[in-house]
Amino acid sequence: MSWAWFHRFASPPYFYSLTLRLAPWLGWPAGLLIVGGLYGGLVLAPPDYQQSDAFRIVYVHAPAAWVSLMSYSLMAFAAAVGLIWRMKVAHAVAAACAPVGASITAVCLVTGMLWGQPMWGTYWAWDPRLVFELVLLFFFLGYMGLRSAIDDVSRADRASAVLAVVGVVNVPIVHFSVTWWNSLHQAPSVMRMQEAAMPASMLVPLLMSFLGFTLYFYAVMLVRARAEVLRRDRGGSWVRDVLAARGKAA
Repeated sequence: MSWAWFHRFASPPYFYSLTLRLAPWLGWPAGLLIVGGLYGGLVLAPPDYQQSDAFRIVYVHAPAAWVSLMSYSLMAFAAAVGLIWRMKVAHAVAAACAPVGASITAVCLVTGMLWGQPMWGTYWAWDPRLVFELVLLFFFLGYMGLRSAIDDVSRADRASAVLAVVGVVNVPIVHFSVTWWNSLHQAPSVMRMQEAAMPASMLVPLLMSFLGFTLYFYAVMLVRARAEVLRRDRGGSWVRDVLAARGKAA
C-alpha cells in the first residue's frame, strides 16, 4: 500500500491549495441544508405530542451535540498524528478544530439548558450527559489556553496535543452516559440501531440539520486551518508566492 497520499497532506502548500478548493464546496451546501432543516423543523414539522412546540429546539441542539463530539474526536486524532509523525499540518488542523468545536459545544449546552427548563423545570441539572458535555467544553478551552500560554510553537503543539489525546476518553462517556447511568436526558431517538422513533416530517429536517452542521464545521475548520498554516509558514517561499499571486489577481 502506498502512503504517498498520506505524506502529501503533510505538505503545507498542498494542504493550503486543497482547503482553498474544498471550503466553498462545503460552506454553500452547509448553509442551504441548515436553512432547509430549520425551516422544515421550526415551520413545517408538526408539534410533538408530549413536548408540543418546545421540542423544536432539537433542530439546533442535537446537531450541535453531534458536532461537539465529532469535532473533539477530530482534534484529538489530528493532535495524535502530529505527535506521532511530527506533522505541522496535523497540529494546525487540531488548532483549527478547537475554537470551532468549543463554540458549537457552548451552543449545545445553552440550547440544552433552554430545552431543560420547560421539560425538567430547571435550566441546569447535574445530569451525567450535561456534566460530561461541560467537561468536554473545558477540554476545548484547556487546549486553547495551553497553546496560547506557551510561546514556542513546537512545545505548544506537543503539550496541547497530549491534553487533547487524554481528553478523548470523555467522548464515549458523553455518548453513552444516558445508557450507563440513570439520566434525566432522553435516550437516543435518531442515532440508534432500531428504526428512528420520529415521523418522517420531523426526521428529515433533523437529518438535514445534522448534515448541514457537519459541513459547516468542516468548512469553517478548513478556513481556520488554512490561516493557521499560513501563520506557521509565513516566512516560507511558498507563502510569498501565494501572496504575490493573490496580489496580482486583485
